[in-house]
Amino acid sequence: MKYLILGSAGQIGLELCKFLEKEGHEVLTFDIEDDQIQDLRIKGMVDSRISESDFVMFLAFDVGGSRYLKKYQHTYDFIDNNAKLMVHTFQSLKSYSKPFIFASSQMSNMSYSPYGVAKALGESYTKALGGIIVKFWNVYGPEHNLEKSHVITDFILKAKDYGNITMMTDGTEERQFLHAEDCSNALMILSQKYNEIDRDKELHITNFEWNTILDVANIINVEIPCKITPSKEIDTVQLNKRNEPYPYILNYWKPTISLKEGIKKIITQIQNGNI
Repeated sequence: MKYLILGSAGQIGLELCKFLEKEGHEVLTFDIEDDQIQDLRIKGMVDSRISESDFVMFLAFDVGGSRYLKKYQHTYDFIDNNAKLMVHTFQSLKSYSKPFIFASSQMSNMSYSPYGVAKALGESYTKALGGIIVKFWNVYGPEHNLEKSHVITDFILKAKDYGNITMMTDGTEERQFLHAEDCSNALMILSQKYNEIDRDKELHITNFEWNTILDVANIINVEIPCKITPSKEIDTVQLNKRNEPYPYILNYWKPTISLKEGIKKIITQIQNGNI
């Protein structure tokens, strides 16, 4: 298939492009990080790419890790950026009637979070157009925009560069993590099973295992010995709300990379200068 990856320069998008090409598919990229003209906030900008694609992966979003969300998700620009890129992208998808997957989040039911509300709106658009909604659970992989880096890359770099993992919270909040390679495989399989997927069942892309943020720091500490310094703050992004993943996706796909293995992969890539 010829895939169009919206958000192809992002943490998941980069890995997905490599994965699909390795599987023999053709990949079209589109990301403002690569070219300022590739701006989904501008009406019609992506039309030509959508028209020549067979399938669209809608990963693009103004988002980052907890530090980024804590700082920006309540700002006008954050809300406006995501509203504009969704309105114009979904309009283009409707015009060309292309099959697509929309990357949502397990936070889409957290109404106190502007990020969660934006993803919930994207889910409504997707349902109206008959696309597939996937809910990502803390997908991690190589990151190039460190302002938006997520917890695993952030902790690895702190351990490597400063010998001290300074934490935003006390580390007791629990998360489920998934390596970007596992995520890419899930997205490819779902695209191939597009017409079989029950749109009334939720698709949660996760490893189905709970770990605390402190667990992540301790795994990194084994590979890169360092000091770990939790703060006294509690989680203010998800407010310690805990969803439970829906297992329907396991009928089609199962994760294969453990958290320890995934963290080792990222450490190796960083040490080899691949980030």
